[in-house]
Amino acid sequence: MRIPETPPPFPKLTQDIAQRGRFDVLIETQRDHLKAQKYYHWDDLKYRTAPGGLTREEWWASLKFQRITTRRSVPLRDKGGILFSFGTPDLVTELLHQIDRNGGTLIQLPEPVTNPSERDRYVVRSLMEEAITSSQLEGAATTREVAKKMLAEGRAPRDRSERMILNNYVTMRRITELKGEALTPELVLNVHRLVSENALDVADGAGRLRRADERIDVADTDGQVLHDPPPAEELSQRLQAMCDFANAKTPDYFIHPMIRGIILHFWLAYDHPFVDGNGRTARALFYWQMLHAGYWLFEFVSISQILRKAPVQYGTSFLQTETDDNDLTYFILHQAEVIRKALKELHDYVERKSRETRTCMRLLGGFADLNHRQQALLTHAVRHPGFIYHIAGHMSRHGIVYDTARLDLLDLAKRGLLAQRKTGRALGFIAPANLEQRLGKAG
Repeated sequence: MRIPETPPPFPKLTQDIAQRGRFDVLIETQRDHLKAQKYYHWDDLKYRTAPGGLTREEWWASLKFQRITTRRSVPLRDKGGILFSFGTPDLVTELLHQIDRNGGTLIQLPEPVTNPSERDRYVVRSLMEEAITSSQLEGAATTREVAKKMLAEGRAPRDRSERMILNNYVTMRRITELKGEALTPELVLNVHRLVSENALDVADGAGRLRRADERIDVADTDGQVLHDPPPAEELSQRLQAMCDFANAKTPDYFIHPMIRGIILHFWLAYDHPFVDGNGRTARALFYWQMLHAGYWLFEFVSISQILRKAPVQYGTSFLQTETDDNDLTYFILHQAEVIRKALKELHDYVERKSRETRTCMRLLGGFADLNHRQQALLTHAVRHPGFIYHIAGHMSRHGIVYDTARLDLLDLAKRGLLAQRKTGRALGFIAPANLEQRLGKAG
């Protein structure tokens, strides 16, 4: 990954421009940047033509002048003790508005998501997707299909990659239960333990801060160091400061919940307090923050599936922040756009599944007495002939006890809608290739 070029020091830049008698030009030009369509970094300007005959340095000074006057500090400090800060240009404000409308505050979703009897499968789908793609971002090599099958069947993981995914899945389920609690250092450590148990090179690394003798940095595949986190001796104090920020104890002004969640994500990733699993923990805490703030729809949203499509942009937004005077706006804009895309993906998915469900419900006309779990399973089975359902997987998918899951599946087998057979020591229930015809005959 290429590290963005660090901008020239702003005070020296403005001094040089003033000495050339060009300062008035900057004051006039900076007004045009209020409605900018992109939040350019100094490194971006080398590929673009400056407006109004400005030099690259003058253009940058004009941009910085406008940004500095509107940025606000947060309690996160870099290793030199300098605070991070962020701005809210029109680009950020517009994204906040879109997310507020589509993220659980003013939202009107199709009935399947809001119906308590059907929402389980939408929640589980999202938890699975986030667990898989978040782990893949951190190096898990298992394919999405194999991972989903493992989670759906409820089988034990076979290797470290599958263990990472299962841990993430368990963690995401736990986050939905913790949303009403305040964030504490103990809770953060517990989240890390859930994420990383039996999935670290350091055997005792789960659920504790890294020690002074555990030297770590963030590097790319070529070994280039991209980020050198703060020393271990500061981590306990920094973790408490992060929790105070997450709980809105600091700073002394209002921060939009989404911006607070994004900064929380950045904060943990910047401090890198653990020997491994920092990225997964950071994303889990972002979900905690959004659910804690009342954005209930994030229970159904997967941001990592969007991040995985463009991982370089994810890393670049970190580096742009660090190289430009700790300006968090770069990371906020990137993450807000990721959230917007993830919400759109959810809406598209729900719309598609609603159509499929309506089609399947017509086929299920002859089985009006089936419960919503059985209906959901058959909706899936029609589209996945040969899929093997297990009692453990049915339990996990719907959050039910063993006997309830067993009775659901045995009933479907008794009706001739699933084929029952032993698969190893477990009882398997197979979706027949002609399931749609069987449903049609009954209807």
